[in-house]
Amino acid sequence: MNTKLTLNIDDHIIEDAKLYAKNNRVSLSKLIENHLRSLTKKNPDKSPISPLVESLTGVISSKTDDYKKEYADYLSKKYF
Repeated sequence: MNTKLTLNIDDHIIEDAKLYAKNNRVSLSKLIENHLRSLTKKNPDKSPISPLVESLTGVISSKTDDYKKEYADYLSKKYF
């Protein structure tokens, strides 16, 4: 069940939050809800992971199992 909530927040913060929400294609209400959910999650053993990040877990798969070597090669070429 959803409940309406009235908050008093600085105008500049609201405008920045609206822009952030728009750029991330999420409503401001959902953005605040997700943040409050991550703050109040009942699992203190883990560091908090936002619902967005949690939903993206496993989306990208590695083409090879040797991604650490590929990354090391990339860094070697970039810096040496």
